Amino acid sequence: MARIPTGPARRRRGALRLAARLGPGVLLSAAAVAASELRVARSRQPPTDCWRGIAIEPRGTTQLGLSFRPRQAEAFGLDPRACLARLLDYPFEVLRVSAYWDRVEPEPAAFRTDEVDWQLELAARAGRSVVLGVGAVKSFGYPELFIPSHRLPRPLPEGRLITPSSHPELLAAAVAHVRKLVEHCRTRAGIVAWQVEHEAVDPLGMEHSWRLSSAFVAAEVGAVRQADPSRPVLLNGFLPTSLAVAIPQRWRTRDQGDSVEVATRLADIVGLDHYPCHALLARGSRSLYLDGAERPWQRRRRLSTLRRIRAAGRRLMVTEAQAEPWEAVTLPPSPATHRMASCPPERLLTTYNQWVRDARAAGSALDAYLLWGAEYWVMRADAGDSGYLDAFARLLELA
Repeated sequence: MARIPTGPARRRRGALRLAARLGPGVLLSAAAVAASELRVARSRQPPTDCWRGIAIEPRGTTQLGLSFRPRQAEAFGLDPRACLARLLDYPFEVLRVSAYWDRVEPEPAAFRTDEVDWQLELAARAGRSVVLGVGAVKSFGYPELFIPSHRLPRPLPEGRLITPSSHPELLAAAVAHVRKLVEHCRTRAGIVAWQVEHEAVDPLGMEHSWRLSSAFVAAEVGAVRQADPSRPVLLNGFLPTSLAVAIPQRWRTRDQGDSVEVATRLADIVGLDHYPCHALLARGSRSLYLDGAERPWQRRRRLSTLRRIRAAGRRLMVTEAQAEPWEAVTLPPSPATHRMASCPPERLLTTYNQWVRDARAAGSALDAYLLWGAEYWVMRADAGDSGYLDAFARLLELA
């Protein structure tokens, strides 16, 4: 299988070959489009209640829900159990949680499921359906890589595909891990789907350039189906909302397709991760944002993706709909008297409306729409800003 070129010289040669193939006119047009998706704004914005006046699209059969990350709650200084219990007071239908490999197996031969068990128990008590992420290598929540240290004696090689032949021991351990987790959890009636990996075959953000091969992921999917043939498998993928992200992603995943394409081939349910606005860099009080989700060409891309998934006969979820800030730092900032420009509460509602309208236009019903950032909402409410939780409550009430 083809590999991404490694080393600065090879990357430059690859970029030059791409430029020669596209031609200067195409490159200039692409640069102009990408520039139109950029905006500069003050990072900290005065809070408003404009979200109260936003009309809410009817959701039809789409279930609403959220993802929960105990590690994120901990990073915000929250008690994870209390945080999840507060969120479960809201009448949403679907909860997505993950069993992180390095917490299940912190040392050799360990199998500690207490963290995922209490989340499943709270969800069952509240009558929620659960999408359970079983990993193994990647899962949702920063830093997305959760291999136990004893399973990875050397870092994964940058610029390479991680294949069954290149890392047979890692694959064997990952397959055994997901199989054991599914066998442990499959008696719980509330689980409606198993998520395998996270944005499985895409590079790990900007920090790492290694990628899982589709064959590696297919082996994990096979193990999950063997352990529980009765429930569907979900694979999720990142859907770029700007040309500046879409072009590099397409180039870096050209040998086997990106995570959405691989999910459409391998999974029963395709999950789409959607972040309309994120900061690239900050200088003083201002940040440079990529904000291209509402451009006509991005909507055409979303509609095309929805139609391809529908034509393949796959079920569809929005697995991560941005509902917390994505600024130029790892942990979303929480200024006492302001909100961050990348995602104020009104974004929860406008992004939801956009997806419901697009799904309707594409003739593709969404199984579920899951918001991302619920731990942030609780932290903000504790700090005196209940706007995010209130906007979520309005969505549940009016959709």
